[in-house]
Amino acid sequence: MALSTQLHIVTGKGGTGKTTVAAAHAMALADKGKKVLLCEVEGRQGIAQLFDVPPLPYEERKVAVGLGGGEVFALAIDPEAALLEYLAMYYRLGRAGKLLDRFGVIDFATTIAPGVRDVLLTGKVYEAAKRQNGSTFVYDAIIMDAPPTGRIARFLNVNTEVAGLAKVGPIRRQAESIMQMMRSVTTRVHLVTVLEEMPVQETIDGIAALGQEKLPVGHVILNLVRSSLLTDATITAISDGTLTTAKIGSSLKKAALDPGAAAALLDEGSAHIERQNLQDRQRAVLTGEAERLAELPWLSEGIDLGALFELAEKLKADGVA
Repeated sequence: MALSTQLHIVTGKGGTGKTTVAAAHAMALADKGKKVLLCEVEGRQGIAQLFDVPPLPYEERKVAVGLGGGEVFALAIDPEAALLEYLAMYYRLGRAGKLLDRFGVIDFATTIAPGVRDVLLTGKVYEAAKRQNGSTFVYDAIIMDAPPTGRIARFLNVNTEVAGLAKVGPIRRQAESIMQMMRSVTTRVHLVTVLEEMPVQETIDGIAALGQEKLPVGHVILNLVRSSLLTDATITAISDGTLTTAKIGSSLKKAALDPGAAAALLDEGSAHIERQNLQDRQRAVLTGEAERLAELPWLSEGIDLGALFELAEKLKADGVA
């Protein structure tokens, strides 16, 4: 079944800000008037913290409205609750499913049985994506705040393994339908990174792993990019040594400031230049590996709803949303 609901999967190495990017992406689509479901699957309640709302239960709740009139709903997918829902939906085990939960079977299945947890998490996303209200889909787009880059290909491909184990029945049919959605032209996997060597290399490895599984790569989003605080002339003067501590000290003294801070300022300027050079080198590496790049700036005042609107505008400008 071809789905018209767009699915955007956001992954990235820990610390790169993938949850923030996923939330900003949801706001960008809502700004365009779309009804969006923002899902998290790792149980961290990161979405609730970003939107400053109470911890999310296992139900879809509206957390924001876009400038264009669209809405953002959020859902923290709990694998135990998803399994009970699955048993009720496909096997009519309503009360029986709850009885299994009482005896610890649900906990066993979601923590011990290989792959079951990931199947349930992706299955819930699939259910939301195909849900319809009459002849239209309930959501225009779904954003998944997914597991880190290092295991994203296996997480998204787990239903292929399940389909191979379950030869017939509803489990195989659902697994095949989920994999069809994951590889659909309406699905994109976006990788978030910062411009440092380790996360950039993990991003490159993630692109290769997704390609091997025929999962569609979207944008590589360069997050927390710092703009230069120095003019070109100052960078040249620090780099070639013509700007000395003596000159800086003299300028500080004329401004009635402590000339003793000159050495620390010069060291800080040199470190800033090296940081910018590192960003440039890693950006060049990714330019050769990724088809589509987008950049989000480092925001010194932290992330709140206003910051999400600002990042959303940048994602729209770069063609991500």
